Amino acid sequence: MSELVSIITPTFNAGKYVTATLQSVIEQSYQNWEMILVDDGSTDDTVKIIEDFAEKDNRIKLFKLSKNSGNGFARNVALEKATGKYIAYLDADDLWISTKLEKQIQFLKANNLPFTFSFYDCIDENGNALNKRVEAPLNLTYKQLFFCNYVGNLTAIYDSEYFGKIVIEATEKRQDWRLWLTILKQIKITKPVPEPLAFYRIRRDSISSSKFKLIKHNFGVYRDFHGYNFVSSVFLMTRFLFTQLIIKPKYIKEV
Repeated sequence: MSELVSIITPTFNAGKYVTATLQSVIEQSYQNWEMILVDDGSTDDTVKIIEDFAEKDNRIKLFKLSKNSGNGFARNVALEKATGKYIAYLDADDLWISTKLEKQIQFLKANNLPFTFSFYDCIDENGNALNKRVEAPLNLTYKQLFFCNYVGNLTAIYDSEYFGKIVIEATEKRQDWRLWLTILKQIKITKPVPEPLAFYRIRRDSISSSKFKLIKHNFGVYRDFHGYNFVSSVFLMTRFLFTQLIIKPKYIKEV
């Protein structure tokens, strides 16, 4: 019997995109999943759309927060509700290919891994291909991850029986990087599925679409999460920026 996968999805004013996201999960060839959506105070039609899907498919579960509390908080609420062996992450504007879960779980088992991720392709706000593929080192070490987040949140999956449920810090950004660092500090190395299994939507209004806007959040990973002093954090940020500008572009391909 296939193990249950709990899919963690926070939502906030995602009415324009969430239908496609939900559909990409429903169409999975691996069918033993629960999708736990936590709405973070949406004011558009996000909740209505999800409720309509949930009425037709009881694997889709919606929980509503009384006030806007941020992605990290919403993800932790969803994690608390999760009952699956595997924990997977999917934001409300991203998409999976139909064989994503099937291929990834097969890969986990074949390689005896408790955590993995995959390559992914990029699309624009309207779902059009941007002909850009984001890859990663085929043997990703903690040291590599320390200076660059190679793990696309929409592709990650981990074994909760191995790690337990890992609560993430409810920071504004970079909760995901902190989570992967926590995981890889334990297992030291992992492998990605070496093919694109998801589509990452690049939106003009997203903080993560601007590397400049992310600088303070990346600095916070070294200063607050790792606990380095200010001078050391500045030095580590220099290494981080070198990796982002010189090393990581080698893993971004035109397709």
